[in-house]
Amino acid sequence: MHTREEKLEAFGRLIDVLDTLRVKCPWDRKQTNESLRPNTIEETFELCDALMKDDKKNICKELGDVLLHVCFYALIGSETGDFDIADVCNMEADKLIFRHPHVYGNVKADTADQVTENWEQIKLKEKDGNKRVLSGVPDALPSLIKAYRIQDKARNVGFDWEDKGDVWKKVREELGELEAELKNEDKEKSTQELGDFLFSVINAARLYHLNPDNALEHTNQKFIRRFNYIEDHSIKAGKPLTEMTLGEMDELWNEAKRQEDEQ
Repeated sequence: MHTREEKLEAFGRLIDVLDTLRVKCPWDRKQTNESLRPNTIEETFELCDALMKDDKKNICKELGDVLLHVCFYALIGSETGDFDIADVCNMEADKLIFRHPHVYGNVKADTADQVTENWEQIKLKEKDGNKRVLSGVPDALPSLIKAYRIQDKARNVGFDWEDKGDVWKKVREELGELEAELKNEDKEKSTQELGDFLFSVINAARLYHLNPDNALEHTNQKFIRRFNYIEDHSIKAGKPLTEMTLGEMDELWNEAKRQEDEQ
């Protein structure tokens, strides 16, 4: 691993390269906060994909891409005289020190949960922080992650189940209400009840310290692998998927499942 001096030198090199590109490259020269935003979202998801796959090489690469965007926004901020990369780093460092009084102060916190609870309380008291408990949850978050964060923030101020096992009663209740509206063929109410049911399942996952987004993505990848197995066999057999029976596809699906279980 590199020394602290080597790390600072590497960060400075990235800043120098970006400064040069901003002046000499027509594409970099024309970028704005607005034009970069879609690319930033894409780069963030690519990093998340590499993290999910535990692809060390691509994690390193995608972290670089995300870091580039952070530096680019800071460069644009320096051009308008609003802030630069030093302001970004110092503001973040100041915030971390302020929110970790158990490290830099006299507050006691022996567990990760205690740290999180303290963190939320501190954020509410910050002069420039969000005054409402849930106002710090970004509107643009994917709905599944947003639901988890909403529930977690509510928990940090004491709004939570006293016994986590009680959440299953709520899950079953919401499922029953969804099934009732589906039988009534009321699409609008069914959609609302589906949302309530999904929210309750996410809540259950949180209470049992499971990450629902990771869990769902693992299932997505599992489905893709097994479906691709079916498709590969259809190609080898020269038989389009549309001509295969459901029974044939189920047989190949179960075969793919058995192979995974044996690994």
